Parts: sequence; C-alpha cells; structure tokens
Amino acid sequence: MKTFTEQLSLLSEGAISILDQSIALERYVRIDLSVDNEDLNTRDITDPVICASYIDQQLARHRGSVAYGGYLEKRNLYSDKEGFSGNALHQRNIHLGVDFWCAAGTKVQTPISGKVHSFKDNASVGDYGPTIIMEHQLVDEVFYTLYGHLSRTSLEGLFVGKKFIAGSVLGDLGTPEVNVNYAPHLHFQIIRDMKGYSGDYPGVCSQKNLAFYRKNCPDPNLLLKL
Repeated sequence: MKTFTEQLSLLSEGAISILDQSIALERYVRIDLSVDNEDLNTRDITDPVICASYIDQQLARHRGSVAYGGYLEKRNLYSDKEGFSGNALHQRNIHLGVDFWCAAGTKVQTPISGKVHSFKDNASVGDYGPTIIMEHQLVDEVFYTLYGHLSRTSLEGLFVGKKFIAGSVLGDLGTPEVNVNYAPHLHFQIIRDMKGYSGDYPGVCSQKNLAFYRKNCPDPNLLLKL
C-alpha cells in the first residue's frame, strides 16, 4: 500500500497553479525568508511594509509576479508577536506551509477538488486573519488544506460542506490590516489530522514539536510540484 505522501504526490502530474490562472507559473520566484538569509539582517521583516518592500525587490530582480517558499523555514518574522516567543527549543519560528507573496486582491484557487471543512476570521495579531480549510479524500484517508490571510469577502457565502472543483476560485488575498499585520500573501498548508481544530490550525511550530508537525503537515510541494 502506498504511503500518504506517495498518494498525495500522485494527485498531480505536473505543476499546479494556486493563484490567479493569468499568472504564468514561470513568474513564480522562490524566496528565502529564513534566519540564514543575510539580506534580512538589516531589515525588520516583522514590519509588513519593510517585508513587502523586500519581496517586491526580489520579484523585480527576477522579473517575477509571485514569491513563494518557506516550508520548514526557520524565520524571524514572528519574533515581535505574542505567543511565538520562548527559548531556542520552545520558540515558535518554524514555518509549516508554503507562502505565496503577491498583491492583495489576487485570486486564490483550489489546486484539487474538495469541500469546505471550516472557516473563520482568526483576527488576533500574528494569526491568519480570514481562513478557509478544505477537506479532501484520498483512497483510504481524509486530509485537509488550509488557506490563510484571505480577504473577509472570501468568507461570504461559505458553508460547511460547500464543494469546490479543482481550479475554481476560493477567495482572494487580504490587505495587512485584514490579515493581521503581514505583507499580503497566501499561507497554504497540508494537514493530515486536524486534532479537533476548526477554522484554524498552527502554521508555525517550535523545534521541540517539529517531529510531530513535519509528519502531520507534509511538504505542500508534493502536491503543487512547483
């Protein structure tokens, strides 16, 4: 029997667009927001204006439209936010999804078919803001995809169980005042077991809990193949 990650990888044969289809995949540019990126040593990327400026510079340099990356990336992005601090072992600074940094208002589309599991406006600073979680069925396992930092209008008309086919528009990206103080982006995460969460799920973990979250939240690029 195939493992979960093998089944997940088989859901797509090639690269899948998760944003507005008018943006060519060739315009997606990888970006490094980790603590190892020396370019960020003199920049306070916890400031959404400074963060967006750096991302725009990288996009202009590479003639891109979307900057993406960040799975299991250790970041300073959360160092100013309550609930993320702690010593080296307990500090929550390891990113569990892939971020897609681009303009507010950009459409977000579902990479695979599924139905709405839950949704919520997670409005506390450092959280996702408007969030949608989709439910999907593999051969012998249910799993979930999370879409965070959306606009509030993305939640309008939703209901639990609402179905979306692959490639359909799920919502659009929110502004910093809506997505609780981040530069505009989509946080996309795969989750095997929701552990009782509804409309929310941790998107950042500590080194202490990394082994669990690495298994429960596998690399989204197994599906997206970017």
